[in-house]
Amino acid sequence: MKISVPNLGNTAIAAKALFDSLKIDYLFPEETSSRTLEIGCKYSPEEICLPFKIMIGNYLEAIEKGADTFIITGSCGPCRYGEYCELQINILKKLNPKVNLIVIDAPGDIGRKELLNRIKFISEKSPLSRGEKIKAVLNAIKVINSVDELEKSLRFKAGYEINRGQCKKTLQGLKKALKEASNTKEILSILKYYKKVSSEIAIDKRINPIKIAIIGEIYTIIEPFSNLYIEDKLMDYGVSTTKTLYPSWWVKNLLMTPLKIQSLDIRMASREYLPHYIGGHGRECIGEAVLAQRQGCDGAIQIFPFGCMPEIVSKSILPSISRDKDFPIMTLVVDELTGEAGYITRIEAFVDLLERRNKKCII
Repeated sequence: MKISVPNLGNTAIAAKALFDSLKIDYLFPEETSSRTLEIGCKYSPEEICLPFKIMIGNYLEAIEKGADTFIITGSCGPCRYGEYCELQINILKKLNPKVNLIVIDAPGDIGRKELLNRIKFISEKSPLSRGEKIKAVLNAIKVINSVDELEKSLRFKAGYEINRGQCKKTLQGLKKALKEASNTKEILSILKYYKKVSSEIAIDKRINPIKIAIIGEIYTIIEPFSNLYIEDKLMDYGVSTTKTLYPSWWVKNLLMTPLKIQSLDIRMASREYLPHYIGGHGRECIGEAVLAQRQGCDGAIQIFPFGCMPEIVSKSILPSISRDKDFPIMTLVVDELTGEAGYITRIEAFVDLLERRNKKCII
């Protein structure tokens, strides 16, 4: 068995740490590219959303490299993502009957017994003891928390850096080193080293950079290819960016869900505009917009794939938040036909708008 995962932010790095520790053969997914999207579009339903098509492309490129088992997370309410696993299994089985797709879903959706059976299918391939397996899982959680925290810090610090581009270069070096690491011990060592490097980046706290919150559908805000590397572009412009939805947030949120204490701050913030869950991360999008304004951000950018139902609902509510809070919010809808030139123009215009507002406030 050779396991792989589709690209989803930093999850591939945590998966590497997990399966390397478990001594299970793991294939790090190829970086998502235009070829990935082209392959995914070829074998996906035309009307399906962009994340689905990219993930199919990730699977097929990994199969070319020898992967035969894939792991994905489950659904989150009445969203098309709830049907992803069934559709993807059907597509992959038609192309290669020997391929397995294992869906890790909440016990409330598939039952505790079924969840344990799926985990057992993976874990029984490991020669380690139960205690060693638990330690491997804890190390993987430590890795995803650390890498997400480092990325979050570097993207925000980019607006304050004295040497423009240093934060971006550090982040790129971190991810390259983690991908090339030979084992979990080395991954943890790399994270420790880059935490020190990050803390030593020279910043000027007198700078008042534009601060933008990235909100919206979880896949398109954490998988850079799908949003045309918007956060990297904003780093180039000297903008500080922040977002809540990282893979580590998803893990923490999942663990707290049975106790009903997940995302309390977001739920409280969204109550005035959207007090109920509508599927996907629509409610989170609204709560994040309100929190971003309270926390001093200059504006927010909502990103979601064309046809995403929960985010379409959120998009209809965001103008009310923008008007009530005097808080600029721009929406970007992405699909495989999104043109980069027009996309960049809109981002630059939004940043210019926020800079003009900032200067007026100072005056």
